[in-house]
Amino acid sequence: MCVTCGCSNDFDSTITNLATGQVEHHHTLPDGTIITHSHDHHTHHNTTIALERDILAKNNLIAAHNRGWLKGRNILAFNLMSSPGAGKTTLLTRTIHDLQHQLPISVIEGDQETTNDAQKIQATGCQVVQVNIGTGCHLEAAMIDRALQQLNPPLNSVVMIENVGNLVCPALFDLGEQAKVVILSVTEGEDKPIKYPHMFRACEIMILTKVDLLPYVQFDVQKCIDYARQVNPQIKIFQVSATTGIGLKSWYEWLSLNRK
Repeated sequence: MCVTCGCSNDFDSTITNLATGQVEHHHTLPDGTIITHSHDHHTHHNTTIALERDILAKNNLIAAHNRGWLKGRNILAFNLMSSPGAGKTTLLTRTIHDLQHQLPISVIEGDQETTNDAQKIQATGCQVVQVNIGTGCHLEAAMIDRALQQLNPPLNSVVMIENVGNLVCPALFDLGEQAKVVILSVTEGEDKPIKYPHMFRACEIMILTKVDLLPYVQFDVQKCIDYARQVNPQIKIFQVSATTGIGLKSWYEWLSLNRK
């Protein structure tokens, strides 16, 4: 059992390369052993603390490997996190479309089931690998390790990791990324940063999405920003609309600046 959230840590995950059709199935045993096969396809309190430390320690070791692998190829990876429906995929597809001639981007897409979002990403012409985690609720470093081998991103590029929709567990798991990015939409409550402080504290960037809907929803932007900075005074905030393009220039400039 994953002590950080209660989901099973003895679960199956599937990594699908949409370009080649290759599917890998992985089964993680309680001792951390991973069994892999592939084919082509069109308790007590003290024990719990020790287990959590063990799980996170193993994850962090693999994350460090991922970080070294990416650095050696001059690849920047960003971990995009949010609650379900905040607009991660829409923002990602718009970003890929607008920057396709300036910034080589490939994607690792995380969901419990389906390749729906990965297909949307692939439609932009972007290279994408889908990670389905079954009964799990977050991506882990070992999954990213295997997904990177499938994705094989080009040197001097950017990898966007779209994590599973969840504001709790993904914040705890280092994937080897350059930066964590939390996406919050104006259709959610402005108090999300203080309700889920670990997520907003872990992230360097907060992107407030769907700002074109502000005239139609009750959302206090300034209060949301104040809450976010109460939790994380250093957090950088962008206000954007992926449908109208509002605020995207600043987001793109930040990506380009970090790319240099």
